[in-house]
Amino acid sequence: MRSPRSGSAGSATAQDELRRKLRAGNLPEDLLMPGRDVVLYLGVQRAGGCAVMMNPDYHSAEAEHILHDSEPVLVIADSPRAETVQKLGYRVVPIEDLPRGDAPPMPRLTPESPAAILYTSGTTGRPKGALLDHGNFLAQGRGAIEVWRWSSRDILVHALPLFHLHGLGMGLHGTLLSGASATLVPFAPHAVVAELTREDDRRGTMFFGVPSMYQGLCDWLEDHPADLSGVRVFVCGSAPLPPALFDRCKRLLGQAPVERYGITEGGIVVTNPYDGPRQPGRVGYAFPGVEVRLGELDEVLLKGGQVFGGYWRNPQATSEAFTPEGFFRTGDIGEIGEDGTLAIRGRIKELIITGGFNVYPREVELVLEAHPAVLEVAVAGVPSDKWGEEVTAFVVPSGSKPLVESELIEFAHEQLAAYKCPKRVIIVDKLPRNAMGKVQRSELTSRAS
Repeated sequence: MRSPRSGSAGSATAQDELRRKLRAGNLPEDLLMPGRDVVLYLGVQRAGGCAVMMNPDYHSAEAEHILHDSEPVLVIADSPRAETVQKLGYRVVPIEDLPRGDAPPMPRLTPESPAAILYTSGTTGRPKGALLDHGNFLAQGRGAIEVWRWSSRDILVHALPLFHLHGLGMGLHGTLLSGASATLVPFAPHAVVAELTREDDRRGTMFFGVPSMYQGLCDWLEDHPADLSGVRVFVCGSAPLPPALFDRCKRLLGQAPVERYGITEGGIVVTNPYDGPRQPGRVGYAFPGVEVRLGELDEVLLKGGQVFGGYWRNPQATSEAFTPEGFFRTGDIGEIGEDGTLAIRGRIKELIITGGFNVYPREVELVLEAHPAVLEVAVAGVPSDKWGEEVTAFVVPSGSKPLVESELIEFAHEQLAAYKCPKRVIIVDKLPRNAMGKVQRSELTSRAS
């Protein structure tokens, strides 16, 4: 996918192709290939519509909630999912059977025009539709261009899903706004490395990913070393980047990844610097135009042009989401250091209250992740008659040495107050995660209860 300002001879831009197809009044079969989602998404917006992005892996019940909540006038689905859509009461018409004709005049869009509805991950209940306008996407893109030095010379290796704001707001809109190019590839370590080490003018200069992707890249690079010196920046987010993985990336990628912090309701809002030290365990400084402060219980509060205006058809949730001063309540617990950098300590709803004391899961996880027997860990509060909630660590062993529960608990006691230390350690094969790599703690606590 190449953006309008970067078009080279013989290479149609996404927008050029879009205009041609729209003028013809149809989206023929030749668009149903890799990259078609970009054209369809931009086509909806250019026609004045608001695009609702859906995870293609959703089951019928999940899809039904989003379709009933958003009430779209048109659903575009590929053949394997058309049956699901049809069962939900929508008439299915193959794209090749749509009537052809002249496209109507395109509406004039403004920054306030609705652009997309993205549904929250639903980790605290039913997913809510965050309504983002074109101004929100512009603010996000302009901020990324400034802080990450994004230019028309860049080529982003884009392996993130477009139904999530990381891949959509940063990956797609950032590319278009900067005049850069993007190569869309389904994530596979060997495929990403191949794009980042090409010997022609399509070699990638940027890569955005989530921690599980970087884990996969590092595993691949351990056995297949590669020269990644042509990559200008690696950006990581959507879930915490463990310090051990940060160090591993630094060794195998040849540079420290830029960890950043974002939300569905506002995109990327905080980032480690492009120039300057990138600190493991900290997500950095506020994006240009974004104001960050801490509220009650150290909740991260945000205000700025890229922060959305509210949830789709949910005035109560919208009212509850903002302070009287207009700051968005993220639900995340933060800590701002003396140098002004932000660290995320967990979710307020994941805060563990044990024996009357507050415990931030991420603080405990950071300690346990440093133990050589631990590959991954998630800490959660499990109901307890004695403590109210019991600090419990769910651990994926590294395999490099035996994992002994008493030793791991003692390791925590050497660095944390007693009330913060796990009362139990439960060994698991893997941590349950959503599509963007966030740990689903509710699944873990239900197993242990």
